[in-house]
Amino acid sequence: MFPTEPAAVNNGFSALLKNRGFMLLWIGQLISQLADKVFFVLMIALLEFYPAPSGLAENSMYSTLMVAFTIPAILFGSAGGVFVDRLPKKLIMVGSDIVRGLLTLCLPFLPREFFILLLLTFAISTVTQFFAPAEQAAIPLLVRRENLLAANALFSSTMMGALIVGFAIGEPILSWAKSLMGEEYGQEIIVGGLYILSGAIMQPIKFKEHKPHQEHPSSVNPWAEFTESVRYLKKNRLVLNAMLQLTTLYCVFAALTVLTIRLAEDFGLKEKQFGFFLAAAGVGMVMGAGILGHWGDKLHHKPLPLIGFLAMALVLGVFTFTHNLMLALGLCAFLGVGAALIGVPMQTLIQQQTPPTMHGKVFGFQNHAVNIALSVPLAITGPLTDVLGLRVVLVTMSVVVAAVGVWAWQNTRRVLQDVI
Repeated sequence: MFPTEPAAVNNGFSALLKNRGFMLLWIGQLISQLADKVFFVLMIALLEFYPAPSGLAENSMYSTLMVAFTIPAILFGSAGGVFVDRLPKKLIMVGSDIVRGLLTLCLPFLPREFFILLLLTFAISTVTQFFAPAEQAAIPLLVRRENLLAANALFSSTMMGALIVGFAIGEPILSWAKSLMGEEYGQEIIVGGLYILSGAIMQPIKFKEHKPHQEHPSSVNPWAEFTESVRYLKKNRLVLNAMLQLTTLYCVFAALTVLTIRLAEDFGLKEKQFGFFLAAAGVGMVMGAGILGHWGDKLHHKPLPLIGFLAMALVLGVFTFTHNLMLALGLCAFLGVGAALIGVPMQTLIQQQTPPTMHGKVFGFQNHAVNIALSVPLAITGPLTDVLGLRVVLVTMSVVVAAVGVWAWQNTRRVLQDVI
């Protein structure tokens, strides 16, 4: 389907399209991402067939299910990276897809009890925590160093595209599956089939694994390896700074998820139409990632993260004074472009500067930090908005984002100019 190796050393998307291993990984992760989103829609849809346990209100079942889906990301975000450094990355990625697919296919045969649905959701979300760090660690093994920026741009754009498209087409896909394959098994077959298809696509990938140093078994444990990743980040200020910038970026997007619900009311939309703003930001991220992937070599030595943070700060500061819906959507798209200027270069920098033997630990720690960054703003943004008001919260976020951008650039300006 694709040539085995790139024919020539060149940058941009053209080199990636000739890299068979990378293309298989990219297509596999795209399908896996889509399966994750449709699986979540499936869990919500199945709730109507599961009676509420005694003492639990029907509306509370949705919140409980979301907690079961997100808790593993906080508990096991770093643990996945420990195994990534010990086991073949392809085994982890393909294996996690197969396990998630089989667990989903088990749903129709299990008793219709809410506790069982929670347990299965928790298990599938836990397995997902092993896929993400393995995927990030696999990219540098398949892509030349000069093409990492384009590779991360492509992954970032498709990840955001899967987020937008997955939730949008989740319900139509499930309805089509029910009508085609039956109401009893159709939905589970299509979601489980997507996971298994992702694993099958990635199975032919071949790349050289970096063998870990042989250590005495008693000296190897998850906590020790977690603390090793923390010590490494303390010593490597460049990687730590890049991770802090990524964490800040995800905090902003998590807060916006809550704030856009309030913004929808201000623009005369229904609360459930808040997704328009997030979709516009996602389109902007795709555009920004595309620009970096295609012309990234021409933007070398530019202060991309600083530009990105200042662009996001500008949008957050101006947004609350905007009353035109189309202008607001345009601002969201501009914010997404700024986010891409931060996310893509910083992810590339982490991959370039982290030794292969530390990939799993570092990406596992990053996965953990990002999951926490997504969770905390979701919990505090709503109450803060109730107390301070939407305008105050947005302006405060604008100031914080600008300050973080300037601080990060001042601290790493000299070294960043040599690597991005």
